[in-house]
Amino acid sequence: MVIEGTPVAQSHLTNDTWTVAGAKARLSEVIARAQGEPQTITRNGKPSVIVVSAEEWARKVLRKGSLAEFLLAAPLRGVELDLERLRDEPRDPAL
Repeated sequence: MVIEGTPVAQSHLTNDTWTVAGAKARLSEVIARAQGEPQTITRNGKPSVIVVSAEEWARKVLRKGSLAEFLLAAPLRGVELDLERLRDEPRDPAL
């Protein structure tokens, strides 16, 4: 947008992207929109943070099992690997 030849920064760039200033000025709207889809807040023209609903965040960070369960289900479980160590002479370091 240009007013009298001076460019004015847009606070709300697209339906899901906001500048920091725009997000601060319209925080309630950012939060409301984040309930439906993630909202990106940019700083200096680059994506800085993503605002998501608490429900979406809880779904993303939900633990899906233990490390032991993960290792037991690993696709390489039971595969015979040849892990023989080489017995070469040590290298001379270049000083």
